[in-house]
Amino acid sequence: MTTAESPVDRPATERAAGGRPVHPAAGQGPSTGSALDSFESSWDHVVVWWDVGFYVVVLLSAVALLLAGIEPDRLALALGAIGVILLAYTFLGRPAARNRDQRLAVSYLLILIVATDVAVIQNQLGTFLLFVAFTQIWMLSERRWVSLALSTLLAVGTTLALTAASGFSREALTRAAPQMGVALAFSILLGIWVGQTMLQTARHAQLVDDLNAAQAELGAVHHAAGVAAERERMAREIHDTLAQGFTSIVMLAQAASADLDRDDVGAARDRLALVETTARDNLADARSLVTAFSPVPLQGATLVEAIERLAGRFEDESGVAVTLRLSVVPGLGSAEDVVLLRSAQEALANVRRHAQASSVVVSLGEGAGPGGREGSAPDGATVVLEVTDDGRGLGPGVVEGFGLRGMRERVAEGEGTVRVLSPPGGGTSVRVELPVPADHPAGAPPHPAPLPRSHP
Repeated sequence: MTTAESPVDRPATERAAGGRPVHPAAGQGPSTGSALDSFESSWDHVVVWWDVGFYVVVLLSAVALLLAGIEPDRLALALGAIGVILLAYTFLGRPAARNRDQRLAVSYLLILIVATDVAVIQNQLGTFLLFVAFTQIWMLSERRWVSLALSTLLAVGTTLALTAASGFSREALTRAAPQMGVALAFSILLGIWVGQTMLQTARHAQLVDDLNAAQAELGAVHHAAGVAAERERMAREIHDTLAQGFTSIVMLAQAASADLDRDDVGAARDRLALVETTARDNLADARSLVTAFSPVPLQGATLVEAIERLAGRFEDESGVAVTLRLSVVPGLGSAEDVVLLRSAQEALANVRRHAQASSVVVSLGEGAGPGGREGSAPDGATVVLEVTDDGRGLGPGVVEGFGLRGMRERVAEGEGTVRVLSPPGGGTSVRVELPVPADHPAGAPPHPAPLPRSHP
């Protein structure tokens, strides 16, 4: 049963030249097994049962007429009408049911109506053909008004045929008209209901396809965003590890060359030893990036120990004195440790490249949470990393580079903040604040105020 809507009334599907339902994207590529395609392809299976039902009803009508004992002339006309119906369905109706060609469909339905009325005139048993005629009108017609017109034509014609079989008397018309009126009303209501059901099914199939397409598009967008985020993460990791390590190697190699020019072989050998150590550390960092391990300095070490080693290497490579004020902050996870360590690396790298400083102070400790105080660790407390140098400071109009932007992004992902301060008298302070996870050990005793100590 097709819908009773016109093509304009059916936004869920579009129509090809012959009226067959097609996917809106037809002609744009091969079918991808959409829900609408499945709905449309199911019609090819349903129409086979329409064929079976048609032939069964028509043959049973012929058998009923043969067994009714009517006059041979009337029987011949009735069977002739049934034969016309069979031929018309075979060459017109059956193809129309598959290709939805409305010219074939209407031509067949007109022949069906006339032949049915001819059979009814011969004997009332011909009304058995109405089961076929009414259903096929709604099954083959694509437009509601055509279905209504043909159903009315069939009902009126059958009423007249029944009346003619009884001699066109008023009593015969009175008997036939109400019966056909009921049949017509039932046919119209059933046809509209089934047609609306099919329309809703098509719309639901289209909605499923739209949702699947939206999910696929959203998945592609998420994939692209994930790829971009991963590239950005790898860029930050490479900048914070390999790029800084190679910068150290270049500076140490240049210093070793200068030592050799002064015939200071001992100093050059020390520089080269640092080059080897830095290169090995860079290799370990590269392997860590490839295998997605935690940063090498944090493997088997605490955050405080990792910062101490970082400060020691920085002091050996740059000659800048480092003072450490570090205390253990309870409750930090590996994610916070990585953010704080990378922030310390970037801050010290900026001191080496730009500050021209003679000393640096690196401090790590607990901040003050809402309503809290320094040194306490209530819920909502923060951990503070601060790197302060006595260099030339930031001049006016200085633009942040990739490293500092990467630090801000990394800290922002941990819901923290970065502040860079450069007072007029010189020097620069980079302050990183991160929230301490809420599931840190409750009631942990406060840590004593850390004492300043220089790296040995």
